[in-house]
Amino acid sequence: MTEAPTLLRVLMTRRHWQVYETFRQQFERAASDLARDGDTACAGLTISKRTMERWYGGEVRSNPHPPQCRVLEHLFGQSIDVLLAPPPPALPVAAPAAPPGALHRGASVPRSGDRFGILPEDGAGTTGGMQQCERQVAMAARRAAQFMRTAEAGNIGQETLDQIHDDVHRLALSYQQVPLPVILGDLLDVQEDVFGLLEHGRVKPMQARDLYLLAAITSGMLAKASHDTGNAHAALTQARTAYVCADNADHQPMRAWVRGLQSLITYWAGRTEDAARYAALGGAILPEGAGTTGVWLSCLSARAHGILRDGDAARAAIERAERLREHVVPDDLDSVGGLFAFGEARQIYYAGEALVHLDPADRRAETTARASVEAYRAVDRVEWAFGDEAGAATNLALAQVAQGELDGAAEAVRPVLDLPAERRNFGIVESTRRVHAALLDSDQRRSPIASRLREEIEDYALTTTAAILR
Repeated sequence: MTEAPTLLRVLMTRRHWQVYETFRQQFERAASDLARDGDTACAGLTISKRTMERWYGGEVRSNPHPPQCRVLEHLFGQSIDVLLAPPPPALPVAAPAAPPGALHRGASVPRSGDRFGILPEDGAGTTGGMQQCERQVAMAARRAAQFMRTAEAGNIGQETLDQIHDDVHRLALSYQQVPLPVILGDLLDVQEDVFGLLEHGRVKPMQARDLYLLAAITSGMLAKASHDTGNAHAALTQARTAYVCADNADHQPMRAWVRGLQSLITYWAGRTEDAARYAALGGAILPEGAGTTGVWLSCLSARAHGILRDGDAARAAIERAERLREHVVPDDLDSVGGLFAFGEARQIYYAGEALVHLDPADRRAETTARASVEAYRAVDRVEWAFGDEAGAATNLALAQVAQGELDGAAEAVRPVLDLPAERRNFGIVESTRRVHAALLDSDQRRSPIASRLREEIEDYALTTTAAILR
C-alpha cells in the first residue's frame, strides 16, 4: 500500500464501496452503461477481488487496461490519471461531483470546487426503461426483416441482399469485441437466412455469387465461434463449409482466409503441423500484396513453426509478414473488417507469440510481447479485439516468468484474469494454462506469488464461455 492514498481510494471510502461485492456491482453497472452507449468493449466487464484490492491499496504500477479505465472514469467522473494520483490537499467533504457517466454523456464539467464530492446514483428508473425500449426496438427490427424476406419470397430482392450484407458486416465487426453469447443467436439466424435463400430462393447468377460469399463469411464466423467454445470438430466442419462456399463464389481471398482459419483452429487444437500446412496452402493462393489476409497467413505460419521450434522458418515468416505489410492493397475482405482484416496490432501479437514459443527468455521475445500489449492499449477501437489483447498479455506474462519476474508476470496477466466468464473463450483459457505450466516449470514454483497465481488460473478455467452456452 502506498503511503499517500489515491483519490480513487478516498472516493471509494466516502461512498462506502470498500467491500468487494459492493464495488463490483457498481463497476458492472457502469460497464453496462457504457456498453449500452456503444462502448462494446465494456459489455460484460467485471473485476476480480484481487484487482479491486490493488486499486484500493494503490498497488498500481501502470494504468488499468483501457476498458477498465473508461469504466472508472465513467463511474467517478474523473480521468484515470487523476484517480490514481493523491487527492488534492483541500478535498471538500460534501461538495457534489458529476454523476457517474456525466462526462461520457456530454454533460458540463463540474466546477473545480465540486470535482471530488459525491452525488446520488442517477437515472435508476430511466435505465430500466431504456433497456426495455432497446429490446423492443431490436425485436421490431428482426420482425421487419423477416417480413421483408417473406414479401420478396420467390425472387430475391435487393433489399433482402442489402439487409444480409448489413447483418454480416455488423457481426464481423462485433465478433472481436462482444462476448460470444451476445451475438451467437444472430450469427445462427444470418447463416440460416443465407442457406435458405441459396436452397429455396430464385437466385440470379450474380446474386448466387454474392450469397455464396456471404455464406462463406458467415460460416467462417461460426467456425470461429465453435473454436471459441473448444469444439475443434464443429469448427473444422464449419470451416470446410466456408471453403466450399468460397469456391462456389470463386473468391480467392476468401479461400485463402478460410485456410488461415483452419490453421488457427488446428494450432489451438495442438495439431501444429496441420496448422503450418494450412497456412502454407493459404499463402500459395494469394499474390503478394493482395489484402491483409496474406500478412495473417505468414503470421500464422510463424506461430506454428515457433511451437515446432523451427526458428529459421518462424523468423522468416515474421520477416515475410513485415514485407507483405509494406505492399498491402486492401481488398473486399478488409472492407468487411473485424475478423476479416488483419491490423498491425495483431501482427505484433502473433510475432510476439512465435518468439515466445521459440525462447520466452529471449529479450526480443519479451520486447515484442510488451510492444503488442502497448499496441492494443493504443489501437483504434474498430481494430480492438479482447481475445488478441488477452493473448498479448499472456505472452508477456510467459516472458516475465522465463526471466524470473513473477511480479511482472502477475501484473501482465491480471487484465486477462479479470475478464468475465462470457469472454473466457477457448484460446484465452488455453493461454492462461500456458502461464500456469510455465509457473510449474519455474525455479520459483514454490514461491507464494507463483502458488497464488496458479490457484487463480485453476479457478479461472472452471467457468468459461463454453460453460455459459451449455
